[in-house]
Amino acid sequence: MRHIYYIITFLSLSIFQKDAIETLFIDKTALEADTLVSANNFDTIFYISENILFKKTDETKGIDIGYNNFELGNITSVNTFNPLKINVFYKDVNTVVVLDNRLTEMFKIDFNTFQPHKNVTHISTGSDNTLWVFNQDTQTLELYDYKSNSSRAKTLPVKGNVFDLKSNYNACWLLTKDHLYIYNYSGSLLKKIKNNGFTEIVENNGNLILKKDNDLFYLKDNAEIPAAIQLPNLLINQFYTTDETLYIYDGEYLHKFKLKIN
Repeated sequence: MRHIYYIITFLSLSIFQKDAIETLFIDKTALEADTLVSANNFDTIFYISENILFKKTDETKGIDIGYNNFELGNITSVNTFNPLKINVFYKDVNTVVVLDNRLTEMFKIDFNTFQPHKNVTHISTGSDNTLWVFNQDTQTLELYDYKSNSSRAKTLPVKGNVFDLKSNYNACWLLTKDHLYIYNYSGSLLKKIKNNGFTEIVENNGNLILKKDNDLFYLKDNAEIPAAIQLPNLLINQFYTTDETLYIYDGEYLHKFKLKIN
């Protein structure tokens, strides 16, 4: 029986290694931040420090642009998918602020003033002037147009605690304790995948990076089984991906890797 156990274990490890995504270390840079928001190949970095959102670029020459609104409390999340309409979410006061690329306020959306009331727990960027918002009271995901104050799409209610929400102009990914839901731009459910312990997701070109404990996994668009990403032993506080570049922040350094995707 013990021999059979070792054979099964060996075969499982072999399959795991075969399907794993290899990485190539590029470089690392020091970064003093509480939270990494995003990074890209043009050396633009968004991060939060002492509840202030900062934008760091080569053009700023060491002086990072900052945005704060302490009256709204702590920043819950920031979405920079559209750099011309950056969304800053303050969950405690049920409010979203939309910023331009210079971190200047363009719109302020207070969900407390809506009728019917929206108790929003997660937000993500949609196309045009829309946000994907998850309403905890109705357990539904809604594509909300904040200029016309109207709903363009709404999903059926989902079960389970929501962990994360990401989107692009064509689709939306909702991660709950039990499942990963994938919707199109009109709110129709495209796919429902069982969640095996993942707690965070990052989207890029329809592909996902998922975090489980201190490990990352790659889920290719239209696939259902994620592949482990081979990384050195480092603490993953936050992570982000642009094209085939993976960024990992460990609390001191921003590590940059190239994903070797077949």
